[in-house]
Amino acid sequence: MSDYNLSRLNFLIVDDNKHMRALVKSILHALGVKSVLEASDGADAFKELRHFPADVIICDWNMSPLDGLDFVRMVRTGSDSPNPFVPIIMLTGHTEMNRVMEARDSGVHEFLAKPISAKKLYSRIRSIIENPRPFVRAGLYFGPDRRRKANPNYNGPERRKSEIDSGSEDGEAGELSQDEINALLNG
Repeated sequence: MSDYNLSRLNFLIVDDNKHMRALVKSILHALGVKSVLEASDGADAFKELRHFPADVIICDWNMSPLDGLDFVRMVRTGSDSPNPFVPIIMLTGHTEMNRVMEARDSGVHEFLAKPISAKKLYSRIRSIIENPRPFVRAGLYFGPDRRRKANPNYNGPERRKSEIDSGSEDGEAGELSQDEINALLNG
């Protein structure tokens, strides 16, 4: 399944569930990854980043004391962040549209719904490799450009306003499938 040689990449897995960390680590090893470091929460992961040069971070959302979203924000905008440009894949079982958008707006590169599979995880890694995005700073946001495609019909600075306004009032119209998440992020 692996078209790329991932053996020289360093992966950091951040998840408070040791079984999920073991599953992700097993998948990465099956994909040829040799260097994997684990952390049980965002605070530990941030400390590890100081001496572990992660090429890709795979991070769960729900953790304590520092959850995945806060960890992503620290990596992206913390004054003491060792690598604000590192690609981050967010894992979660919560796939409501408002959560996908919140993860995207915190600076994640890819979003992967649980339960995960080797094929799905590899597709996110492959997307990071094949579709590198420039980093942008806009207001409080710093991270990969959220626009994944050039829109030939661009018509002004607030062209996405109608897409946002057309959503439901509370932003929770139900959980999205992985295909819907991909369409949303690639739209």
